[in-house]
This record gives sequence, structure tokens and C-alpha cells, in this order.
Amino acid sequence: MALTGRFVLLVALGVVPVVIAGLTGAPEAWLALVGWLFVVVGAGAVDLSIAASPRRVAFARELPERVRLGEPVASVLVVQNLGGRTMRATVRDGWEPSAGVDGANRTRLVIPPAERRRMTLRLVPVRRGDRRTAQVTIRSAGPLGLWARQATLAAPGRVRVLPPFHSRVHLPSRLTRLRELDGRTPLLIRGQGTEFDSIREYVRGDDVRSIDWRATARHIDPEVPGNARLMVRTWRPERDRRIVIVADTSRTAAARIADEPRLDTAYEASLLLAALATHAGDRVDFLATDRRLRGRVHGATGPDLLARMVDTMAGIDAELLEADWSLVPGLVRQVTSRRALVVLLTAADSPGSSRALLSMLPQLTSRHTVVVASVADPALIEAGRQHDDLEAVYRAAAAQRGLDDGERVAAAIRRLGGQTVSASPLELPPALADRYLDLKASGQL
Repeated sequence: MALTGRFVLLVALGVVPVVIAGLTGAPEAWLALVGWLFVVVGAGAVDLSIAASPRRVAFARELPERVRLGEPVASVLVVQNLGGRTMRATVRDGWEPSAGVDGANRTRLVIPPAERRRMTLRLVPVRRGDRRTAQVTIRSAGPLGLWARQATLAAPGRVRVLPPFHSRVHLPSRLTRLRELDGRTPLLIRGQGTEFDSIREYVRGDDVRSIDWRATARHIDPEVPGNARLMVRTWRPERDRRIVIVADTSRTAAARIADEPRLDTAYEASLLLAALATHAGDRVDFLATDRRLRGRVHGATGPDLLARMVDTMAGIDAELLEADWSLVPGLVRQVTSRRALVVLLTAADSPGSSRALLSMLPQLTSRHTVVVASVADPALIEAGRQHDDLEAVYRAAAAQRGLDDGERVAAAIRRLGGQTVSASPLELPPALADRYLDLKASGQL
């Protein structure tokens, strides 16, 4: 049972005449006040007995299975009155705060017997993962609205919030560059990391070293003098290369850089690289690990690859523990035995936290091309440029020390045979995609 504001107001109205009459010290005033309370309580009891039961309802939900982070979604709850009385109810849907209910989550409904009403909430999720609601609270009031029956009933619902993939805006420009590398323009010549594409007729401007004399001879008709056509070979970068993306989900991934967790930036870079590599005809595998394997996408191709990656990423958050880098070589061997491009998305800005990474790196660089991608903090770069006063100078010195530490780690990675990419959260995804294209153009994949 619940008391409504209307009941409290009626009780207060009974006190007002007593105060105005100045009879607060007389016994008649107290008797009048007690009598008024009995009347109001009796009316409330009658009102409660007439109210529809909040337990005689049925729920149905209309929810999309998936939504991208930051995109609005409509949550529809259908409430059916199974009782024989009209239900005048206030319904509260118990979404967790990170579901981002826009506005009040309480709705007043009047549901006649055996009818249904829809309650619609606008959700704007603020966190990845499964955003859930488990219960619905119904407060059913009588026709006078004095007392109400209240019950909390199970009505589970779930929306999976996927990574937003903001970096997809960089995909068209990188695909244009990929098409230039992929043999769709007549600019390629044979070189390391290329494979035969096709034979076509020579046009002015083609490299004469690409002329295929055997194919030219086959196109000569001996009965028609002077009809010889020169044929040239075209080349394209090798396809079906293996790309293994390893995202570090340990404590360093929980740090916020430019108001975004490192892990979210790693996901953005992974998705852009996977989309680009898929268009290039390469095979992509994704691993998320810290001290154990948290998620894995293996064997997916085409549109199914990104769908499985975002679904896997949605439920993985950083854990506050140290990464076990000794697991990574074994995980890569489980994925592929061929030479591959291994991309490690982790923090490489401190010699102390990168010691385990550096000790493991030779095991990968001896068999694979390794790129270590890390997020650079724009605040450090900005602080290093400020020299306005003494405090700013000390702050700049501390920032420069941090930048120097990151450069020492990057130099150590390069000495061990790896490559490094470091950029701000907005610039890291396209920078990693550009490094992939450079490796592909130079035949190092």
C-alpha cells in the first residue's frame, strides 16, 4: 500500500479550519481533528478496496537487440490489464542508470479491463555492454486517488550497446588509396609483395618493362600484316594476408585520454583496420586479453567480421590487473601458423609497465611483422609547451619526462624489430590504417 499526495493534502486541509478558529487548545478541536482523520482514512480504505490489483497484469517488451553507443532507442513496454476493474496506474520501468533514460521513467496509464496500453521511453545509452532492466513497479490507485496498491514485478529486458565506430568516417579515403594499391589503376609495376593480376593491351605511358612478349606474340595474326598489339602485365598487392589484432584489456586500458578510455580508442582503431583489411582481401582475427583471453573473433569474413567484432567488444571492459604478455605468442600461434601482421593495441608510455611487453616482443618479431599502437595524451603535449610561470615550467618538465619515457619505450620496440604508431585518440585509428597501407604498398605483409 502507498499513500498519495492527495491523501496528505486532505489531512492537511482538516487542520486548517482548527487553526483558523483558534480552538487548538480546546478538546473540541482535537475531537474535530480526530474525526476528520477517521473520515479521510475511511475514504482511503474504500478507495484502496476499489483499486485494481497491480499484480493482475501481463507485460510485453518491444526492444531492438542492438544499438550503437550514443544513438537513441525506443523502449516500448506493453501493459495488459488482466483484472476486471479499470486500472489507474503509475508505471515505473527499472532501467539501470547507464541505459540513459531520457526524461522521467514514470508514466501514468489508465487501462480498462482486458485492454493494453503502451509505455514508451527514449533511451540514450552512455556505456557499452548489456544494459538491462529487471523489474517494473506498478502503483494502482483507486478512483479517488487517496491510497494505492503497489507491486514490483519481474519484466526482464536487455539492449546490447555496441561500440560507436566513429572512425568509419576515415574509411572512404583509405579505400580510395587501397584501390590505387590494389591494381585498379595502371600505376603498379612488379615488385616485392605483389602478385599477378591480369594482362591488358599496352597504352602510352605504361612501363615498357611490363610488356609480356609471349602474350604479344599470341595476339599477332600472321595473315594480317602490321596488326601486332603489345600486351602488358599488371600487378597488385598480395591478397589473403593474415592480420591479428590484439587489444590489451588490462588496467592501463582503463585510463581516460581526452575523456575516452584507452580501450575504446583501441576498439575504434581495430574496427577501422578490420574494415580496411577486409576490403583488401586479407583475413582478420581479433583477440582481447589481459591475464586471460577475454574475447576472440576467428574465421569471420566480409560483413560478418565487423558484426562479430562489435558484438564481442560490447561486453568487454578493462579490468584492474596487470597484463600477462607471455600468453600472446601462444594465442597468435593458435590463430595462424603463417607469417602475419600482428597489431598490439596497448599503452607503451612507461618503461616500468612495458617491461613485460618488451620481454615478449622478440617471440613475435622473429616470425611476424609487429606494430605496437598506443594512445598519446594530447594534454602532455600541450603542457610541455607552456612556460608562462614557474608552476607551468615545472608542469612542462614533468610532461616532457613522460613524453621522453614514451619515446624510450618506442625506441626499444624498434630495436626489437617492431614498429610503433602513437597518436591522439582521434588520430590513432586513421594513423594505424595508414601504417597498414604503407606496409602493404612496400610488400612487407
